[in-house]
This record gives sequence, structure tokens and C-alpha cells, in this order.
Amino acid sequence: MNILKAVLKHEVFPALGCTEPIAIAYAASAAAKQLDGEMDGLTIVVDHGAYKNGFAVTIPNTGGEQGNLIAGVLGALIRRPELKMEVLSGVTDDILARAKALVETDRMEIHCDRSRKPLYVDVTVRSGSDTARAVIRGSHTNIVLLERNGEAMQHSGSVPDQATPKDFKDALSKKTVAELVDMARQIDDEDYAYLKRGIDMNLRISEAGYALKKVSHYVSELVAAKHREDDVFSSCEVMTSSAADARMGGLGLPVMSSGGSGNQGIVAILVPHVVGTHCGIAERTIIESIALSHLLNSYIKCFTGDLSPLCGCAIAAGVGAAAAIVYQQAGKDMTKIALAINNLVSDIGGMLCDGAKSGCALKVATSTNSAIRSAYMALNGHGITQTEGFVGETPEDTIRNLSKIGTLGMSLADDTMLGIMIDKAAHRAHHG
Repeated sequence: MNILKAVLKHEVFPALGCTEPIAIAYAASAAAKQLDGEMDGLTIVVDHGAYKNGFAVTIPNTGGEQGNLIAGVLGALIRRPELKMEVLSGVTDDILARAKALVETDRMEIHCDRSRKPLYVDVTVRSGSDTARAVIRGSHTNIVLLERNGEAMQHSGSVPDQATPKDFKDALSKKTVAELVDMARQIDDEDYAYLKRGIDMNLRISEAGYALKKVSHYVSELVAAKHREDDVFSSCEVMTSSAADARMGGLGLPVMSSGGSGNQGIVAILVPHVVGTHCGIAERTIIESIALSHLLNSYIKCFTGDLSPLCGCAIAAGVGAAAAIVYQQAGKDMTKIALAINNLVSDIGGMLCDGAKSGCALKVATSTNSAIRSAYMALNGHGITQTEGFVGETPEDTIRNLSKIGTLGMSLADDTMLGIMIDKAAHRAHHG
């Protein structure tokens, strides 16, 4: 098994909008395509992580509509599952108007099943007496069940095979960070081109985000006012937060994801790209470092889960970016790579994930800054060691310790945050 190619196939893909509501739209689209008549009912069931992540995020091409339900209704109306995680590029004015009207009825519903783990999306679409169902499990594009009137359907070219990502994740989880470095150094021409495509895609959405005058705008103003240095830290923060501003603001441009997350893709790709370019690193080395960044991001999530109570931009993509910067300048120096990982985790390892929304651009900026700082400390031989806090003897130990904190120590955090979010929504609804 070529683990890098499996990661690039299952975890690194173009996504238009936040990946959880888009996965719902994709499943709804795949289900609805099995029906002939107009949709007159829709039921969505998701795990608590997907419910939380799509709860308040702006959906692209909707003029500011938010949440998982509108995404699912749109996907079911579009009926183009071949677009996969870019399915909402098929939104038209007519489809949007119909979707808004349907959401106001009691025939469109979404439920959170807290017993479901990990990522789980189950969509049933009704048309008269006919029903169709699609189930996604484990990763955002992994459709494991497709039914029409209770009978399993044959998979067509528009729906992926039923192979689960579990196999490659099991294999990936058994690797060491040193082995991931070796994998990154063995990219072929196909991998190289795909990784470059991710850079181009994320640069494009970053450029578009400046006009929104959100987080990236205010970082730029701090630099202009000379409250911050005009250096690689600031320029990289502006670039990554701008891409997150655009993505969380619902701009109709795709982003190349990492670990199944668009914001993590922004950090994992753009931070090594910006720093490497700034330092005059050879393009081949930068591309290899981005491969390492993706591998580490996915590796960490083998332990923490795809939708942890901890922010993936911090604990996964930030780690990947920090290690990538060290690799660019020191090669396979595992002592320095380990220091960079420990530095990053020690710094922002406790950052909470409270769902996807505009504020994620702040977390992206923080992760960007910490990744660069952690890498440069490590390059100079300085870092947090096992004598401090939950940092382990090896980077693998640190990652496993972090996983324990996220899965055991913070087991109630998701429920608590979700409860707060639901209470806020109910309060807004009650008060108009």
C-alpha cells in the first residue's frame, strides 16, 4: 500500500465550503439522484462533530445562508454527486430559492446522533412513496451505503467504491514520523503535480479573501501601523487568515483540504509554501515538505479522530507545517523535527474546536504564527522536552499524549460546547 497516495486520495481533495456540510450535501445529492420525482421530504442524521462543525458556518453560493440543513437541501436539489465536495458549485438562483422555501417547512429535518463516531452522515430523501438513502462514514467522500426503496444500488462512476479509509489509516498509525519523512521524499510526478495544484488553489482563495476585510485585513492594518513587523510571520498570517476568511465567509471558491478539512489544508499547504519561498528553498524541497505536512496532519488524526474537541488547525495542521519548515532547512534531522512538533503542541495543543465559523480565521492565524516560531526554535536547537507538561520522549509519544487529552480528558467538551451553541440558537429563535 502506498500510504502517501492513499492520504492524497482520501484526505487531500478540493472542497467548496466547510467539509462537514458539504459532505452532507454530497450524500444528499447521491441519494436524490436515485429518485425520479421532486423531493418532498429530507431527513439528515449526523454525528455530533459534524453537527457542531456545520452548525453556524456560511454555505457557499447562498448569499449568507448558514448551517447543515440548507446544505443538505441544496445537495438534494442539485442531484450531481459527480461533483463530490464541490457539489455546491451547482447552486443556481432557482435552486437556492427552492431550498430556502423547503427549509421553512417541517418536511426538512436534521438530527444529531451522539452515539455515532467517527464522521457519520446519513441522508434519506423522499419523493412520494419512493425513498433513497446515502450513508457516509469515516471520511467525507466515503459513501458506504446507497439505497433506493430499501434496496442497495449498484455504484456508478458518480459514487466512489465502498472501500473504507480504515485500512490506510491503520497502516499510517503504525508509522513513525521518520518514516513519514521518507515517504514525503519519494513523491512521483503525479503526486508532485497534485501537491502544486493545492498551492495554486489555496493561493487563489487567499487573494479573494482580502476584499472581505475580516481577520486578514486587521493583521495587515497592524503591520501598516508598525505595531507588527513586516516579516514572514505577518505575511504568512495574512495569507492564511485571508483564505480562511474567504472560506468561512462562503465565497464560491474551492480550497484544497488536508485531513478532510479545508482550514487545515490552508495551514498545511500555505505555511510551508510561504516560508519556503521567502527563504529561497528549491521548489522540489517545498513540495516534499508539503507532502510531509499532509502526512503528519493525517497521522495525528489517526489518534485524535477527524472531529476532535481540539482544533485540528492547531494540533494537526500546525504540527505538519512546523515539521515541514524544519525539513526544508535541515532535511531529515529528526531531533529538530521532534523539537518543532513538541514546541507546537506545547504552545497551542489545548485550543478548542467550537465548530466552523468566521472566527476560525483567528485560529488559523494563531496556528500559522506558532508553526513558524516552533520551527525556528527547533532549527536553533531549542525546544520543549519531556520534562515539561504532557510532552513525550518522542514526537509519537507527544501525539499519543495529546490524543488521550482530547479523547479522554475532554470527553465532555464537545457535548458542553454543542449545548451552549444549541441554547444560543434557541434563544435567538425565541426572541426573533
